Amino acid sequence: MSAAGEKPLPETPDVLAPDGSEVRILVSTARGSMAHFRLQPGQVAQAIVHRSVDEVWYVTSGRGRIWRKSGDTESITELFPGLSLTIPVGTFFQFRCDGTEPLDIVGVTMPPWPGADEAIFVKGRW
Repeated sequence: MSAAGEKPLPETPDVLAPDGSEVRILVSTARGSMAHFRLQPGQVAQAIVHRSVDEVWYVTSGRGRIWRKSGDTESITELFPGLSLTIPVGTFFQFRCDGTEPLDIVGVTMPPWPGADEAIFVKGRW
């Protein structure tokens, strides 16, 4: 594979996501993009909904919770290393770091993240 298809995890964030989490941008293709998200201990992300993308998450370290709401279905899921989950387009969600170490998540967005106006702020759980 060429160097264009590889990227190590950056030491510092590339940007702050609309929800307030630190984002380290990883690789992407025409069909999807990957990023590393981090919340610091005690931090709570802003609640959002995506306009056009699905996300698949994998928790790599830390502890926390995610609130998701789609239509009349609402849930809170414990986040811990090794857990994977989905956030389908149109799902309201908010996540938080409840532990003493940062909450680290690798996320894949399909299609690729289109830009900051993808996220719409909504009323959240926390």
